Amino acid sequence: MQMHQVQASWQQYAIMAVVFVIVFAIRGRSLMRVRPLKIEQLWIVPAVYALVVAYLFVRFPPSALGWAVSALGLVVGGAIGWQRGKTMRIHLDPATGLLMQKGSIWALAIIVVLIAVKTVAQAEGSALHFDVSVLVDGLAALSLGIFAVQRLEMYLRAKRLLEGAPA
Repeated sequence: MQMHQVQASWQQYAIMAVVFVIVFAIRGRSLMRVRPLKIEQLWIVPAVYALVVAYLFVRFPPSALGWAVSALGLVVGGAIGWQRGKTMRIHLDPATGLLMQKGSIWALAIIVVLIAVKTVAQAEGSALHFDVSVLVDGLAALSLGIFAVQRLEMYLRAKRLLEGAPA
């Protein structure tokens, strides 16, 4: 019986890995294309995600440890988000004067690693005696920090470009 559970777990990881590779292959191609950067819309994703995290925290209030892990996750997410934002290439198109952005393979790699860590931690957390709810709270705050600070860094750099200072 134990062997059957191990095999099912292995199959679940294999299916997840295949889906993961397909999604990121598609996303990676679109990320590497140059596209317009609309700085007036950079706030939307962090705002929506902040509402989701707030709902999560109101609906399922974290324990004291959960709040501490969430605060740490927010700070670490902010640091990762700043680095991820710096990897995004932003320039002014000389022909149109529009801000343009192009993703970086490093920006994608950061997200791939974080998703892999999150997936393994959620799948194996209870076996390792982790409190999964604390883990989910921390990862939600980490994601919020990444989304918010990445876009803040991009906004500040784009504003400097528009004002004529080197980014």
